[in-house]
Amino acid sequence: MGTPDFAVPTLTNIVRAGHELVAVYTRAPQPAGRGMAEQPSAVHEAARNFGVPLVMPRTLRIPAAERLFAMHRADVAVVVAYGLILPKAILDAPHHGCLNLHASALPRWRGAAPIERAIMAGDRETATMVIRMGDGVDTGPVCLTETTPIDEDETAGDLRERLSLSGADLVVQALEKLEKGELACIPQSDSGVAYAAKIDKSEARIDWQRPAVELHNQIRGLSPSPGAWCELARNGGKERLKILRARRSAGAGSPGTVLSVDPLLIACGTDALELREVQSAGKKPAAAAEFLRGARLALGSTLA
Repeated sequence: MGTPDFAVPTLTNIVRAGHELVAVYTRAPQPAGRGMAEQPSAVHEAARNFGVPLVMPRTLRIPAAERLFAMHRADVAVVVAYGLILPKAILDAPHHGCLNLHASALPRWRGAAPIERAIMAGDRETATMVIRMGDGVDTGPVCLTETTPIDEDETAGDLRERLSLSGADLVVQALEKLEKGELACIPQSDSGVAYAAKIDKSEARIDWQRPAVELHNQIRGLSPSPGAWCELARNGGKERLKILRARRSAGAGSPGTVLSVDPLLIACGTDALELREVQSAGKKPAAAAEFLRGARLALGSTLA
């Protein structure tokens, strides 16, 4: 049971390990793009390639969905970023319950955006965990854990890709232990609980008055999507500029001021940021040097 790219390596590893997949559950196609045509999920596409039976309910909270799920007679369900709430009847249907792959060091960052929140908070490490699902959100006992450091300049996109691969391996390990009757799950600690709320668009606006360390974490945590952004004056108006990669640097000046163009250095409330990858409105991401060839920012100009 999964939907985005993050869940595809787990599906792939389960198939390669030789387990019998009785069904793959994913979200129904969603409107996307300029034409708002319905786009199948990444898991949808992968499941079609594997020839696995595909189920795409709009909700699991109706008797018909519960009956269909029970008819699969599954030994266990594996859930990775699925996107629908699993009611108790679904959780209880598989013989060994439901196992969930979660991308944080629980109980820190329970919820929808654990990767983004860990980076935005400046965490130095995180984890992938296989937990046994219960009634609460990410509160179930922990079965397997693999911790990993977070690199100083690593973005949410970088970390998500890395955790999707290590997490896929962890799920297969959990299934192997489950087959042998060796999967032991330990209740989570009651201390250190933090909630990873869904990212709000208002959090993406860059305030250059803040210290460089905070802005660096904001930029990393929101890259590539939705992307932290600011505005620059251009052609008599203001243009939105997303900052996708940056690096902390020494420097001082009025917040938002361009201190250098080679490299592109912007003053913050404390210290400065070297912008390394940006995206202008309606254009593809570009290295800062490439962006400057068209933007022609001058020393002393400001980003707002």
